[in-house]
Amino acid sequence: MSIELDQAELELFRDNVRRFVQSEIVPQYEQWERGGIMPRQVWNQLGEAGLLCVDLPQAYGGACAPFDFSMVVAEEFGRAGCGALGGSLAVHSDIVAHYILNAGTEEQKSNYLPKMASGEMVGAIAMTEPGAGSDLQGIRTSAKREGDHYVINGSKTFITNGQHCDLVVVAAKTDPTVSGSKGTSLFIVASDCPGFQRGRNLDKIGCHSADTSELFFQDVRVPQSALLGELHRGFFVLMNELQRERLSLAVMAVAAAEGALAQTIAYVKERKAFGKAIAEFQNTRFKIAEMQTDIRVHKAFVKECMERFARKALDVASVSMAKLGCTEMQGRVVDGCLQLFGGYGYMTEYPISRAYVDARVQRIYGGTSEIMKEIISREALK
Repeated sequence: MSIELDQAELELFRDNVRRFVQSEIVPQYEQWERGGIMPRQVWNQLGEAGLLCVDLPQAYGGACAPFDFSMVVAEEFGRAGCGALGGSLAVHSDIVAHYILNAGTEEQKSNYLPKMASGEMVGAIAMTEPGAGSDLQGIRTSAKREGDHYVINGSKTFITNGQHCDLVVVAAKTDPTVSGSKGTSLFIVASDCPGFQRGRNLDKIGCHSADTSELFFQDVRVPQSALLGELHRGFFVLMNELQRERLSLAVMAVAAAEGALAQTIAYVKERKAFGKAIAEFQNTRFKIAEMQTDIRVHKAFVKECMERFARKALDVASVSMAKLGCTEMQGRVVDGCLQLFGGYGYMTEYPISRAYVDARVQRIYGGTSEIMKEIISREALK
């Protein structure tokens, strides 16, 4: 297939995603934000529209599309200012589904992936704990072998999709005698397992409609077949999948910044001060120029990273640079955009205020900016 045809199909898909977002998501999004969660049936709608797990093989319910197509979904939700839902989608389609695809058994893939692609099942991943955030080596949730089963005990927090999830990929310590990254395993836990309990839907300063939960595991018994990947090697599976996760965060950061700038440009052209449009003032023009440049430079780097990821040639330091640079850029841009709105930017009735608070978490999850700097500097100084 020619590059031109590939690009034409990608843009056609983008148009379909954009229309879906504008017709099915945007009109109700503010209501979901006020309610603090989106309805469960939205996942089924997304599945019916073909927007979940698009780059999975057809045998598992996907469209076998290139990675770019999955990122188009992330971009269009981010650009429309629906970052909460975009983040939830990324966890489901670009993280959990690919953990199962790349580390799962044939039985696990056949059982879960088609249901995730259709929206019948929602996926979550439970790594972070109250006492272990960025330091995943410090997790305390345990999974002890008892006959043909493992018994899981512990708690997790800040879990995206925690309220709606039907399956959770849980990181647990299976060998407490070893330290650090060793002795950690992953398990697929169904939400209807006895002993599994959802905590409260956590209150956040932004991304309100994205359910973020505490999860509790009290003597949750799962069969050996629930083990995802090799025993005691779960940490290595986590590390292998972080490339995709961090790249998707960078993609969403750029798209969200583009969306925020677009609405700001429209506003400054209409809003008047001292008898003329705000856009006519030099400060406004210079600020727009700076933000446009910031976005374009980072977008070019993200495109390079996406191309390298598709060739399986994306290194850890580069994707860390993309995640660090793009999320920090998003913060700068939305702050600059809000400033141009003046007092109205601080009012929740203007979407730019939501873009501002939603952007803040981008520098935290998927690895904080400080962790990204550690990774990058380690590579530079070795």
